[in-house]
Amino acid sequence: MSRTAGTVPVAAPRAGAATAPRRAAHLARRIAATAGRRALMLAVLLALVFAAVEVLPGDAAGASAERGESPADLAERRRLLGLDRPVWERFADWMAALPTGDLGTSARGQKVTELLADPLPNTLLLALSAFAITVALSLSLGCWAAAHPGRPADRLITHTSTAAFAIPEFVVSAVLLLTLSLWTGWLPAATVTGGDGRPATWTMLIMPVLALVIPQTGWNTRVVRGALADQAGAPHVEAAHLDGLPPHRVLLRHQLPGAVPAVATGIATSTGMLFGGAVVVETLFNYPGIGTVLAGAVAARDTPLIAGVVICAGAVITLVLLAADLIRHATLGARA
Repeated sequence: MSRTAGTVPVAAPRAGAATAPRRAAHLARRIAATAGRRALMLAVLLALVFAAVEVLPGDAAGASAERGESPADLAERRRLLGLDRPVWERFADWMAALPTGDLGTSARGQKVTELLADPLPNTLLLALSAFAITVALSLSLGCWAAAHPGRPADRLITHTSTAAFAIPEFVVSAVLLLTLSLWTGWLPAATVTGGDGRPATWTMLIMPVLALVIPQTGWNTRVVRGALADQAGAPHVEAAHLDGLPPHRVLLRHQLPGAVPAVATGIATSTGMLFGGAVVVETLFNYPGIGTVLAGAVAARDTPLIAGVVICAGAVITLVLLAADLIRHATLGARA
């Protein structure tokens, strides 16, 4: 066979390399679209907050009034607070200032950003600590149950996690207060803050964190166990078993990676439950977080402060959900 002189064979581009930029662009579009939808949902939630406070009996002017104020004084206070304007107009002004970082002024005349400067980091510390412990326990318990399907360990973990998730945070908090504080005296019943506005000792975090961890660990353990069970019948998992790989290696190297999208979604969803539970837990333990601020703001009908708490919590939850979407889409794209 003759060979043409001076020609050099050129390697064809790999299909994976050619499609990688397109996959990245597609992933970016998906994430941008998801972020837009979540931002719209957050705006709708804020509108509902303004509307809900509007239909509650009383208003911020009456709640913040001093004893002996005349009707004329109350009318002037309402004018100063802008309560004489339609609620939709106040909401539009609040939303227009939001991109600049201005969360408005509370009924007491203080900037909402200043009022949340200390409580928000405390709540983030509480929620992120509970989140990290929940993820570690859920993955450990879910993997342990999946490694012993149908055995007593699996049944015990499944039933216990179901019972844990069914117990509300305020019940868990009450039980912890009775057992770890009132009966044994091991832990302080209430949180005492130091000069910096933070809990005085780390032991004051234990019961609030446990009150959040126990129900959410129950939920996420079931999510992890179910996701691993769905992957147990996948062809690559069965092939790994036929190859004689140890069960723990099959679980960690083959089942768990395939379960990542479902696990990430479940754990991200629990973030909203953590923040919702934090409102109750912080109130019960006198913890200096945004839950305590929110309870006082609702009592005072302080719409800007309530909206400020909602936007802060909503922003954190949205970021976690977007991270979960990114993990899920990236994992599914890599497997495609």
